[in-house]
Amino acid sequence: MKVVHYDNVELEPVDVEGAKGAQIRWLISQKDGAPTFAMRMFEVEPGGHTPYHQHEWEHELYCLSGTGALVTERGELPFAENDIMYVDPGMMHAFKNVGEDTLKFLCLIPNEKPVVKKTVNPFADEEANNC
Repeated sequence: MKVVHYDNVELEPVDVEGAKGAQIRWLISQKDGAPTFAMRMFEVEPGGHTPYHQHEWEHELYCLSGTGALVTERGELPFAENDIMYVDPGMMHAFKNVGEDTLKFLCLIPNEKPVVKKTVNPFADEEANNC
């Protein structure tokens, strides 16, 4: 279990070719005991962007603040505070800040090597359904 204010999670530069003015906080990951998914917060300065790339897993995203564009092969899709996004596996994509304030969004991804974790139902002598 983990309960911490996001400001207490290290803000690291996105040090990947093609990134500009982007930083990341690994809010929850395998190092916290999360077996399946990682939750990351990106902070992108005005005019900045993440690298244009693709991979075999999907992204689930929630925009916390700012104004951005999801850059894909199909064009740029605008998004803003409280918008949600889904990026398909294998889709070329990047996120860019098109506003005047810092763009902040949550991005959930599967862990590279998920850990099988058995959950026991505390109210019975059987496994929980992991819902």
